[in-house]
Amino acid sequence: MFKDKVLLITGGTGSFGNAVLKRFLNTDIGEIRIFSRDEKKQDDMRKELKNSKVKFFIGDVRQYDSIAAAMNGVDYVFHAAALKQVPSCEFFPMEAVKTNILGTENVLNAAIAYGVKKVICLSTDKAVYPINAMGISKAMMEKIMVAKSRTVDPDKTTICGTRYGNVMASRGSVIPLFVQQIKSGQPLTVTDPNMTRFMMSLDEAVELVLFTFKFGRQGDIFVQKAPACTIGDLAQAIKEIFNADNEIKIIGTRHGEKLYETLLTREEMVRAEDLGKYYRIPADNRDLNYDKYFVKGSEEISYGCEYTSHNTERLNVEQVKEKLLSLDFIKRELEDWRLYYENSAYYRRRRVYR
Repeated sequence: MFKDKVLLITGGTGSFGNAVLKRFLNTDIGEIRIFSRDEKKQDDMRKELKNSKVKFFIGDVRQYDSIAAAMNGVDYVFHAAALKQVPSCEFFPMEAVKTNILGTENVLNAAIAYGVKKVICLSTDKAVYPINAMGISKAMMEKIMVAKSRTVDPDKTTICGTRYGNVMASRGSVIPLFVQQIKSGQPLTVTDPNMTRFMMSLDEAVELVLFTFKFGRQGDIFVQKAPACTIGDLAQAIKEIFNADNEIKIIGTRHGEKLYETLLTREEMVRAEDLGKYYRIPADNRDLNYDKYFVKGSEEISYGCEYTSHNTERLNVEQVKEKLLSLDFIKRELEDWRLYYENSAYYRRRRVYR
């Protein structure tokens, strides 16, 4: 599908962009364009990769002209640029609007103008029944994506999206925090031990996007079925992996935080297509006939059930450990931890000998 094609990744210096690069660099793709506003990360990637297939574009999705300049000649777009930190968006909600909502409109308008064949927009569970500014902005991003898909010729540009929960060990997630707290001898700060979260790896997030790219139709949103665990079990699993005795400290639910994640609403589950490993949510393509909103409903919605981290497969501590140990991040951190202990033991022996 990607042979000799040009792929643009917005927010390409983030966790997802790096994972996509890792997947595509050794294929016969023609060119990968990394679009972001972080020149330091771009420079680091350039020095590390030293690959002529990768081109770097400094710009901001908030500015149509800068994203349009990077879009010329592009075949496919993975739109990952976003403000993702819940607290930041709570304190600066208009910044979330500018990047997540208006920025997405700029990306889609530029893609349509330059005849991009397919655009995949990355969304989040926080867009479902949103209770914080970040989730509200991503929910609006989805609405813009679906609205644009209704007005563009699918033979020219197909627009669809993905939605997934927290990605394990991604930047800003709780797993790196727990590891850092273990290494610094601090208590592991757990908001609510009964809080549940989906357990999805970065590689699985990339697989979801590639599946969407291959099978997505105009306005579709794809969701991967994923297991979940409690935050209490996650903290315990990390403690056992690192053979640590740090205290687990309950600090209470933070502002803007949910007890569980929801990946599909009850209304979406009623019309979702079960594809085995994934759900496909087709676009709601009713026309703007207000009479239908008053006279035509669906009894199924009244008896439906949303898809959440509370009602999906629940992993126990041992299963969580097995999933964590498959992550490159955990492997690297464990190796650093082992070397730290070996060096500490060596210097202790030298002191005793002296």
